[in-house]
Order: sequence, then structure tokens, then C-alpha cells
Amino acid sequence: MADKKLIRYIVAALALAPAAALAQDAGAVLERAAKAMGDPKSIRYAGEGTGWTYGQAFKPGTPWPKINVHSEIRTINYETGSMRDEITLSRGEPKGGGGYPPVAQQRNDQLVSGDYAWNVVASGPAPGPRFLADRVHQLWITPHGVIKAAMKSQAATAKAGKGDKGLMAVAFTQPGKFSATVFFDKDGLVERVESRLPDPVLGETTAVTRYSDYRDYGGVKFPSRIQQSQGGFPVLDLAVKEVQPDAPADIQVPDNVRSAGERVTIEKVAEGVWHVAGNSVAIEMKDHLVLVEAPLNDARSVAVFEEVKKLAPSKPIRYLINTHAHFDHAGGLRAALAEGYTIVTQAGNKAYFERAFAARDKLDPDRLAKSGGKPKLRTVGDKLVLSDGSRSIEIHRIAGGNHNDNFMMAYLPKEKLLIEADAFTPLPPNSPPPAQPNPNHLNLVANLERLKIVPAKILPLHGRVAPASELYAAVNKPMPQ
Repeated sequence: MADKKLIRYIVAALALAPAAALAQDAGAVLERAAKAMGDPKSIRYAGEGTGWTYGQAFKPGTPWPKINVHSEIRTINYETGSMRDEITLSRGEPKGGGGYPPVAQQRNDQLVSGDYAWNVVASGPAPGPRFLADRVHQLWITPHGVIKAAMKSQAATAKAGKGDKGLMAVAFTQPGKFSATVFFDKDGLVERVESRLPDPVLGETTAVTRYSDYRDYGGVKFPSRIQQSQGGFPVLDLAVKEVQPDAPADIQVPDNVRSAGERVTIEKVAEGVWHVAGNSVAIEMKDHLVLVEAPLNDARSVAVFEEVKKLAPSKPIRYLINTHAHFDHAGGLRAALAEGYTIVTQAGNKAYFERAFAARDKLDPDRLAKSGGKPKLRTVGDKLVLSDGSRSIEIHRIAGGNHNDNFMMAYLPKEKLLIEADAFTPLPPNSPPPAQPNPNHLNLVANLERLKIVPAKILPLHGRVAPASELYAAVNKPMPQ
């Protein structure tokens, strides 16, 4: 009996030996890299170049729209897991989303610290939980961040590809956050990082980040060029101009960000019609509810679903109308499918969504992955009418614009209510009209004229309910009678 136990012990030890050796090899690779690259506690770098807005393609499955990155200043505190991006950018091509002005430059101030993400806007810090996964990922795949992250994880050596002669590879996973394979050149410098992270639309997405043309900054090596792709297309090509190791990086989480939760504010606009502030519109039919838009991510959309169900407790949500495939407007569709809702979307999105929804998030399983639900899609060409005999919802394609090729709006003819996203976002009350009309506004007016629709009110999926006269004032045209 004792001999059998000894044999089992030896067999188990031999089985574990390769894994232990791999882990030891990975540790040696990382130690060599940390010595070669330096070990800053924080870093600040600045550059300029070209970006592309992830998730905002003009057509699904095509490259993300280009932007001009006039300046990007990134400050990272590795000890606290904090990062600040100060980015000045402008639109690089007319087609596609992103919310950037047609001509002027825009400054974005984006932060993450630990489990909190937020932006700084004119009114102060604005919680942004939907940005958390991406920003955590971006922080820890920086050249020094990825070494530190790998050292804290159970990293193992990985096999380099045929085109990676002379490179060493180490792989690791941060559970629930991302996985990465890091490739080091012969000098121990990070050559590239291939990573995967959760995505609200795609389930998971792949990023490839390349670092090249290293320079020495007081014993700390940093690349002069950073190139990144995500979801199969480029997202960044940055020329680094300045690097400051161990820069001041005291990034504090604001109180309102730390205490923020999903708050759903609902405004009744007409009998059986409710505007869900900044996100969705709920419409009551005879025996069910129709919801326009499932935005952002699981957390936000589920909070909306729960509040909308309370509006007519005996009536289930049956249909979810998706205005377009941009990720801030499609991020809750996976949660909607998990609930069993039928997604109504433009026909050009069908194949793209079917592929996306077939993928399952293994890093941080979402509601669709947990439910095992299957996609139920109903497509719209140029027009579809949902009717119960007393109320009709007209769904129209918005044609000819630059924002999205498969763009839709909904109209309630009886109530004269127009529901749209991104085609028109009202300015604060009593604001003067823009000096130069927004092309999206002009295109929306052209489509309303083509369809002979004269709304009384607009229920935007960004912003406040507004009289339709504000749209026409914004394009310097009289309101139709």
C-alpha cells in the first residue's frame, strides 16, 4: 500500500514539474525584461498621431472612423492602478460615429482608478462604469504595466509564432478583466501585446498593441511609437514625443463617482409613452411593451428593463428596437436577448449581430453567456410598422447620412412623437443655434421632409425631450405646418 502511495506521489510530482518549470521560466523572462526596461512607479508620456473610434463604424464590420489625435497626455500610477488620459482630437473623416464636432477640436479628460472609471466634463466628474474594462486593460498593457501585471499573475511561457523568431513570449490572465500574451525582443524589451477583453457587444474582443523605436529616459526605456488594433481594425498610431518616468500621479476617485449607481429617471411624455432619460423610450401596447434601445452594457440596460417593467406590470417587454449598431447603443442587446426579447434592427445589421451574439464572453460571462439564449432578430428594410390596432409604431430608415448606414428612427403618428438617437441631440434650453448647422441635423430634417413626417416633440436617446421646433431652429429652417 505504501509503495502505491509513493508511486502516485512520484507520478503527480512529475506531472506538475513541467508547469513549475514553465512558471519559473516566465518569471526569469519577466525579471530580465524589468531590468532591461526599468521599473518606474509611475510614468507620464505625451504624443500625437492618428486614432480610430472603436465601435462607431459607418457600416458594421468595416474599419472604425478615423480621428486626428492632436495631443494625448497619459499619466499612470502603477502603485494605485490609476490612469488619466487628456486627449485633444478632431474628426478625421465625415462618416461614422463618435460624437465629435464636424470641424472643431474636442478635449476629452478620461480617468480610471481601481474599480472606478469617470470623465471630467463641464459640470464636473461624470461616472463612466461602462469604460472600466477598457481603461483597466489599457493601463496594464502599457510597456511597464504589462510586466508588472504578469508578475502578479500566474504567468507562463508561451510559444512564439513562426514570424516571431528571436522573441520570447509570456502569457497570463487577470480573471474577469483580460488575458494577454507579451512578446519580448532579444534585448528584453516589450515588442507587442496580444490581449483579449470583455466587450458588451462582441462578447470578447482582441487587441494587438505594438511598441517600437525605444529610447532611454534616465534608465527607463519607452517606445517612440505605439500602434494598436482592436476588433480587427486599427484604433491608434501614436508618435511619442515626451516621457517622464516617476512623474507626479496623484489620481483620486471623486466622491460622486465612488457612490454612483445605476439611476433610471423616467418621464411620462404621453399616455403609455415614457422617456427614459438619456437611454431609451418605453411604449405600451395592448398586451405588451416595446422598448426603444438597450444602451451601454448589461448593468445599465438591466436597470432600465427592471424600471420599465414596473410601468405596466402585467405586460411583458416583447420587442427591443435598436436604432443602430454603434456600441453605445447596442451594448445592452445581449442582455435583452438573455431576457427573451426580440431585437428589431435594420436589415444591414443582421449578419454582424448574429456573429457577435454567437460569441460568448468567457473572461467575464455576461447575462447572455449565462442564459444560453439564442438571438431572435426581426429586420427592417426601409420601413416596418408595429401595430396593435390602436397604436402604431412606424420604424423608418434614416437614409443618406454620415453617422451610420443602417440608421433608424421610430415615429408615433397618433402622438406625433419622434424617437431618434444621434441624429439630433438638443442643446441646453434657450441656447443660440449653431453658427454652422450640424450635418446630422440637416440629414434628419431631409428625411422627415421625404417621409412627410411633422413631429410635435422629439424624444432623443441622448438628452432631454424637446419640441421639434428646436431641430428646425438648429438648421435655420421654419417649422413645417
